[in-house]
Amino acid sequence: MKLFDVHTHIQDDRVRDIRAAIMARAMAAGVDRIMVCGLHEQDWDQVLAMAHDHDCLVPSLGIHPWFIQGRSVSWAEVLRKKLETHGAAVGEIGLDRMIPDRDDQDQEQVFVTQLNIARDLGRPVNIHCRSAWGRMADILKERGGLPQGGIIHSWSGSADMVRVFEGFGASISFSGSVTRPDNKKVRKAVCSVSRDRLVLETDSPDILPTGVNAMLNEPAFVRVVLESVAFLRHESVDEVAAYTYDNAMRIFSACENVHAPKELHGME
Repeated sequence: MKLFDVHTHIQDDRVRDIRAAIMARAMAAGVDRIMVCGLHEQDWDQVLAMAHDHDCLVPSLGIHPWFIQGRSVSWAEVLRKKLETHGAAVGEIGLDRMIPDRDDQDQEQVFVTQLNIARDLGRPVNIHCRSAWGRMADILKERGGLPQGGIIHSWSGSADMVRVFEGFGASISFSGSVTRPDNKKVRKAVCSVSRDRLVLETDSPDILPTGVNAMLNEPAFVRVVLESVAFLRHESVDEVAAYTYDNAMRIFSACENVHAPKELHGME
């Protein structure tokens, strides 16, 4: 069994001292690839360096909506140049209508700029969306969808919206939130996703799956997400593992380390 955790932040300082152990546990659990998503300009070089040092890590660079106020005046140019010289996805990017004192217009401008960069360079995207499903759908519709592909991470929308976003070329990713018995909307939505559009994630070190005895989330726990998804879809664990891995490898095929031979160098 091979798994691809399509959304993590293991560059986070909270796991700095245990990062090597986290990665080793992930490999032991069958996690073959881990996408590391940058959040702002200050962590982009770290994400790229981690992917350079570890063939199991797949880089993604972007400005998360939580961090747009801290961006530099040249952020878009810097992002484009880094993507031109590195095989990274674009993300984590998106819209978040739950941020207090936010500027929705500014948030959308940053999001669309990053979509433009992804389209220009033929890169998949890793998208965050909270309480902005209608506006997100409008933006993607206006832009002709996601011809370069990508995912909506940690899906929290309805089952009906799944087909809308699949129609835009997006794949749908589920995190530990799907393991929560009271999260009926997400548990219903996972059954609506097409087999060729479903992927798995942890969003480490956050969104710890239900029943896991740990302080922080980590990529090894994507197996718990897998088991919940398989149960809800009435499919075998091996079956879901196989097609979600293949889906992720296809979606992020333009990124470095995806189809390169995986080695555990630098893990000591």
